[in-house]
Amino acid sequence: MAKAPAAKIHLPVHQDPRTLLEEHADPAILLSPSYQIVAANAAYEAHYGRSVRAGDHCYRVSHGYDSPCDQNGETCPLVESRDRGRRTRVFHVHDSPMGQEHVDVSITPVFGADGIEGYVEVIRPIPEASARAGGIFLGRSEVFTRVVELIQRVAPSEVPALLLGESGTGKELAARAIHEASARAAGPFVPVECSSLTESLFESELFGHHKGAFTGAHKDKRGLVEAATGGTLFLDEIGDVPLHLQVKLLRLLESGLFRRVGDATPHEADFRLICATNHDLEAGMAAGRFREDLYYRISAFPIRMPPLRERGKDVDLLAQAILADQGPDKRLSAGALELLRAYPFPGNVRELRNILERATLLCDEAVIELEHLPARVRRGGRPAPGRPPAAPSWPWGEAIVPLAEVVDRYVRWASDRFAGERSGLAEALGISERTLYRRMRASRRGDGAGAGEP
Repeated sequence: MAKAPAAKIHLPVHQDPRTLLEEHADPAILLSPSYQIVAANAAYEAHYGRSVRAGDHCYRVSHGYDSPCDQNGETCPLVESRDRGRRTRVFHVHDSPMGQEHVDVSITPVFGADGIEGYVEVIRPIPEASARAGGIFLGRSEVFTRVVELIQRVAPSEVPALLLGESGTGKELAARAIHEASARAAGPFVPVECSSLTESLFESELFGHHKGAFTGAHKDKRGLVEAATGGTLFLDEIGDVPLHLQVKLLRLLESGLFRRVGDATPHEADFRLICATNHDLEAGMAAGRFREDLYYRISAFPIRMPPLRERGKDVDLLAQAILADQGPDKRLSAGALELLRAYPFPGNVRELRNILERATLLCDEAVIELEHLPARVRRGGRPAPGRPPAAPSWPWGEAIVPLAEVVDRYVRWASDRFAGERSGLAEALGISERTLYRRMRASRRGDGAGAGEP
């Protein structure tokens, strides 16, 4: 495995900078300060299946842009590295011969006698997520790419991850992606549906039991904690665990030991913990339904899974992938696709699959039309006549938050729902395209810059 790149690279006199590239097992290129590709290593040419032409610009090869990434609403790692004078890491969706793919990009300045002479860019494809139909953990919107970034950052560690989000947002898929990107990928991934465990079975299922521990215990049984040895234990809907049983989980996590029911012998646990919930655990703590000590034990690295209504750019891709499972020729008409893009999807990706599977059965032709979609979709999610409207689902939730934060969240929310060009989104928001870009960049950095602009 190649060693991690240094924050800076100092080029000795007379050293050929191309030799820097072959130190990396992943695809790597050498860039000039003006974004031109000077050279590529063998891994780059093998992955992308082409030799780099002298003078190609990185932004054209990776994105098909005519100008640098930061002029197209994305973070440019070269600009960040140039401004900071050190290594920068970003997560992008790049073009490749196989289609678009998620990549982890690190770029390191190369210093010579006269300062920065170029940059080494290392591109690590992320196989745990897919940006094209055919993948499992699928998406390419900005909010989805942010989730991919957080997964890649937490996966190499043993830090517990907590996946937060509504039902149907793909929390188990995200947990599997963390497992597959971790050092425990060769071990088992053991999901536990906490809400399905009755109180009487909780300890037996989780910790196992000894022969004769209770009526019906005719032999020793290994529990799910033991089954996860060397791998990952995924506790789904942990917010549903009753309060008096939460202390047993806490004891396991803090001591690293467990006992089978009916057996006093302690056993050592060896697993990576990932939890998920669709509950507000902080509100649960305030109401006395969730232990504060357990919350802080499992929530070291929270990841919010965005609902589908915030992933507007992903609806087309997800629909394409779901329809491919139904048959090679099925596709949506332009009108049907437009309705799906505008629909709020209270059931998220699970509901999208339900809608398309039903439509496939109703449609005898290749093209799914408006009439094949459920009435609630054709109404745009509005309640049927005679039913009271539901409370609005704001992109910032129910809590009172600073106005600048509301603006940032709304810009991200609107950007992911808007299917057209950035100029059209700016016009819809009533601001200039330049102001929109500044707001988007500030919201990605999270520094609130530009919050007071008109």
